[in-house]
Amino acid sequence: MRLEHIAVLGGGPAGLYAARLLKLAHPDATVQIFEQSTPEKTFGFGVAVAGRTQRNLEEADPATQADIVAAGRPHDMRMIVGEQVARVHNGPLIGIARTELLAVLDRHARDAGVELHYGKRRRLEEIDAQLIVVADGVSSQTRTEHARDFGAEVEVSGGLYLWAGTDFALESAIFAPVTTAHGTFVTHAYPYAPDRSTFLIETDEATWRGAGFDVTGEATEPDESDTTALAYLQDAFAEHLDGHHLIGNRTRWSRFRTVHCRRWTRGNAVLLGDAAHTAHYSVGSGTKLAMEDAIALRDAIGKSEDLATALATYERERRPQVARLQELARRSRLWWDSFPRRTNLPVDQLMVSYMTRTGNVGLERFAGTNPDVVRNGLAEFAGVDTSLIPDEGMVDWVLNQPLVHRGRGWNTRLLSPADRDRLSAPVSDSSRPPSGECDLVRVTVELDDPWSSEADVLVKALNDLVLAGWRGFWLTGPADRGTLLTRLDLAERLRAETTGLVVVDGAAENLDDLAAGIAAARTDLVCPLSSLTKETHDDAA
Repeated sequence: MRLEHIAVLGGGPAGLYAARLLKLAHPDATVQIFEQSTPEKTFGFGVAVAGRTQRNLEEADPATQADIVAAGRPHDMRMIVGEQVARVHNGPLIGIARTELLAVLDRHARDAGVELHYGKRRRLEEIDAQLIVVADGVSSQTRTEHARDFGAEVEVSGGLYLWAGTDFALESAIFAPVTTAHGTFVTHAYPYAPDRSTFLIETDEATWRGAGFDVTGEATEPDESDTTALAYLQDAFAEHLDGHHLIGNRTRWSRFRTVHCRRWTRGNAVLLGDAAHTAHYSVGSGTKLAMEDAIALRDAIGKSEDLATALATYERERRPQVARLQELARRSRLWWDSFPRRTNLPVDQLMVSYMTRTGNVGLERFAGTNPDVVRNGLAEFAGVDTSLIPDEGMVDWVLNQPLVHRGRGWNTRLLSPADRDRLSAPVSDSSRPPSGECDLVRVTVELDDPWSSEADVLVKALNDLVLAGWRGFWLTGPADRGTLLTRLDLAERLRAETTGLVVVDGAAENLDDLAAGIAAARTDLVCPLSSLTKETHDDAA
């Protein structure tokens, strides 16, 4: 397919990178970028680029990737809770200043022959081009103006966060909570230059209001920073700032917006990056998604005979990858929103919980890159010396640990499908449990968010049943992996907020998830289900 004129709306990472890739693939085409802002008005701090993304960029455009790596700062990560510290080696993870990243992408776009027009916004109706790439960010005016055509929806989360920076390079990335008189704040911070670090801080709404930031935020002008919040947080995180200041740059409290679009195309216009979809910052995905979108669009155009086919191919092939990352990001956001509830865990076990929070990394995979952290975390879970933790077969080792709960003991953490009817029953008209050992409430979990108000009601009702004499809960539900992960998250709430024993069942092929749930203090016991049992266990509930 021959393209003669391509217009790109938006000069962020998505737009700049897409413009370069498309110009290189279609050297005779006119490729123009229209960005309503100007480089000197660019704001923000650091951007994190993970190893897998770097590999994708290296394959797509080695010259650009080489300059990104040269300008970036590699770092490991530490979880710090009080005096406890757990360190994870992140491999090729780098931080880079957003301004530097944009400068690199700007330079390479120009080198390829892209025409850049800063300080100019264009609407779709004003553009006469074969292909229009819409990459104007999370607040995309194009998407907003044509929300019906794109099927756009924006979900706003309950937690609050702000982006700040500091004038020194942290030794590594850190995740660290601090508790003030108003509640707990958590930082995600990482170095991105020899004298700079990003310092993102988040909290829950009750803490935010208790500290008065609803008032100070309302009084802050859109182009200014909430200096009252910055001063408060600088004092709260003084230990981690080591005498340095927090730096603001239009720094104000926000709620994360998750963008979903049922369609990414409208005629010859295609959404890219945050304009099409967003994923929570805790999985470092904004820039990743944007630049990988650009690669996917270039590839779809390269193998298609006409533009309509190319755009349909791009969306069909790219959408599942984005949906997967958005789901990982959703689970990560829920974990961070509820993070203060876990700070009682020993730090290495907490790190195991963190790394397994989305289901993307299992125990064995994590142990392959950071065996000492996993060994320490499993020793903390089991209350044994680290010398007793095996180098291999950690899933089986976890599942074979004993448990004692309120005077009743189990030799392993595994129950069989036959145990469900023996040990659990749905709640009958009476709130009292049946006689004998059948004293676990069997609950079919149908929640999407285990921390929602709907979940609050369920947890309270189940706690009331424990107070009425039930020993605990057997959580069951559909066999797919996503609902299993949700059951494990609800199980974690029940373990923390009730005195009941918690059993979670799930497909046998997801044994790693079940074992991680035990090691990360999400559940007490698990029941792997065979294929035949999976097909029938919902009816039994």
